[in-house]
Amino acid sequence: MKMIMVGATGTMGKYLTGAFEKEHEVIKASSQGGDIQVDITSPASIENMYRQVGAFDALICTAGPTYVGPWQKMTDREFRKGIEGKLMGQVNLVLIGQYYINTKGSFSLITGALAHDPQLNFANASAANGAVEAFVRAAAIELGNGIRINAVSPTVIESSPQYFPFFPGDVPVTMQQLEYGFRKAVFGANTGQVIKPY
Repeated sequence: MKMIMVGATGTMGKYLTGAFEKEHEVIKASSQGGDIQVDITSPASIENMYRQVGAFDALICTAGPTYVGPWQKMTDREFRKGIEGKLMGQVNLVLIGQYYINTKGSFSLITGALAHDPQLNFANASAANGAVEAFVRAAAIELGNGIRINAVSPTVIESSPQYFPFFPGDVPVTMQQLEYGFRKAVFGANTGQVIKPY
């Protein structure tokens, strides 16, 4: 299987690349480094990525910039970080990618528990996550050619301890749990699902 890993140089992307490249061809895409550079806030950059890759079977996205900070400092400009990054970045990966993906291929996007379990300083991420999940459910009933789309929605992950204080009482998701969430998204039969790997 020919897979594209968007966000391949990040914490989640590195781990998932290592897990999947043992069995499949994984093309690493990232804003810095990787096989192909891509800025998911730019539709032109996304189109260029797909042109370089050509036909593919699966896309996993672990990238999704958002604003993290106090509510009192939230402005239109700050809020748009999540809208243009985590939301529209992933939406455009699908809208553009549908013309390059092979029949019966799959898109697996990243959201997060903040969509239904908000925490202080993460209002922007909560909104973006919720919108991505709604998009996945809606896109699933319209994508043709047997193409599937799902989202994986972890809580804080074990390899990002710097975020633990923001998620009091949450049991961190292990990297293996994250991997198996994405395995279900990529290789399972379901579509339009929000997979919670915990």
